[in-house]
Amino acid sequence: MVRTIICLGAVSSLLLGACGNPENHDKQVFRYNQTEGISSLDPAFAKSQAVIWAVSQLYNTLVAPDTNLTIQPSLAKQWRVSPDHRTYTFDLRTDVFFHDSDIFPGGKGRRMTAQDVVYSLNRITDPATASPGAWIFNSRIADGGFRALNDSTFELTLVRPFHPILGILSMQYCSIVPHEAVEKYGKDFRNHPCGTGPFSFFFWDEGQSLVLHRNPHYFEKDSSGHRLPYLDAVQISFLDSKASEFLLFRQGQIDFINDIDASFKDEVLTKQGQLKSEWKGKMVLDKKPFLNVEYLGFLVDSSNTLVKGSPTRLKKIRQAINYGIDRTKMITYLRNGKGIPAISGFVPAGLPSFDTTKVKGYTYNPAMARQLLQEAGYPGGKGLPQIRLMSIPIYADMADYVANQLQEIGIRIQVEVVQKSLLLEQTAKSQALFFRGSWIADYPDAESYLAMFYGRNPAPPNYTRYANAAFDKLYEQALEENNDSLRYTLYQEMDRRIIADAPVVPLFYDEVVRLVQPGIKGFYNNGMNLLELRYVRKK
Repeated sequence: MVRTIICLGAVSSLLLGACGNPENHDKQVFRYNQTEGISSLDPAFAKSQAVIWAVSQLYNTLVAPDTNLTIQPSLAKQWRVSPDHRTYTFDLRTDVFFHDSDIFPGGKGRRMTAQDVVYSLNRITDPATASPGAWIFNSRIADGGFRALNDSTFELTLVRPFHPILGILSMQYCSIVPHEAVEKYGKDFRNHPCGTGPFSFFFWDEGQSLVLHRNPHYFEKDSSGHRLPYLDAVQISFLDSKASEFLLFRQGQIDFINDIDASFKDEVLTKQGQLKSEWKGKMVLDKKPFLNVEYLGFLVDSSNTLVKGSPTRLKKIRQAINYGIDRTKMITYLRNGKGIPAISGFVPAGLPSFDTTKVKGYTYNPAMARQLLQEAGYPGGKGLPQIRLMSIPIYADMADYVANQLQEIGIRIQVEVVQKSLLLEQTAKSQALFFRGSWIADYPDAESYLAMFYGRNPAPPNYTRYANAAFDKLYEQALEENNDSLRYTLYQEMDRRIIADAPVVPLFYDEVVRLVQPGIKGFYNNGMNLLELRYVRKK
């Protein structure tokens, strides 16, 4: 391990030209480790967090979420929406250039134009690309719906109104790429990236180290007119052990850790989720709501033969289960305070529409749970068949906790632990009656969660097969609503209907938890757990 740490430091020094050059010792290099590895630097394959983080340093999208997850201009200066809410016209910046590369004449990056936007978005949906992000435009974009009106004006036309389209355009799949790079490198574009982002590609020894250098021509500036980013380089290592990663962090070899592994959470955090006193001053704990809701789902399709014979077909049984779980205790003892008890609906904290005063979920109320059991015809659980809960191994302790809690009110739960692939298969085929699930937003809009309950949607995303005509009407109305406050009101009404019908048991809203070195400034966290490095400075 010591040899590995020395190697990491030596690699970054050599790549920055620091060895033997005193003038370069003050270079600011941001270092982090990616235990999962990185499979590609092609944004068309930006499916995993690891790839998204790296790609976001190299490329830009038309729009991007800020720290509050509000969509802001990026490559587009501004946009206009037609009266029928189907056509979006984007005015592009004219001071954006692709990174210097030998794919361009003279090796100098050319200016980005609207034609590049059309090319990049069409490339995602092209079957030849085989992008896992092709679904984002499914049945949403009209034929010929991507158009360059001139070099600096791009037009997008939808089949029907869909307000979250701006959130979709902020996804890294929608990064703007130059056709020259794709045409020259083909599949090898994955390791020959060229974008417009704050950092440019320098070196990638796969499985060992990836180094990005500051883009000296980046178009964004801070409020003082200083060109971003502040950092000179980013270095990513690929140690696959979280324990080794933590050791590197403690030794100051990397600048932050994303998430706290179960193997050392008790060493670092109190049961209330705070940094233990012995670590204060040595590291900074950064927590923020994460757009991920952990839940238990019920199959509620009354036409399914499995549902017809199950007690969970009864709404009062599902409500009793919701009331019978102490979410606060679960977060405290199983997760060291990492997470927020889900007592305010299915849509998680961190989204602009989230409002605890407008949506009330289920709090721990065993008396109410017992009353509902009695009203359902099972006083004290008498005569109630055992209910099987399917979970995956890493959440087995949570499933056992739920089973023990519900046992106290007379509901017998049999926990069945299966591999993730099997659970996904069974939920997709509507063969799991009661299952553990989670949903991470693809874009910063509550629609990403409420789509899980839209009656016309298949599984995925509608794993519960929930169908409610009133809910569907509200959902369709929200898609056409351009006024944020009115749309949030519709979202909240939909969430209240989900709570009332109880096709799910929201357990907790997740949190982004980062351990950061004390000398790091401007390292902003957000609910999408994006890696924002433009404003980072190191002491």
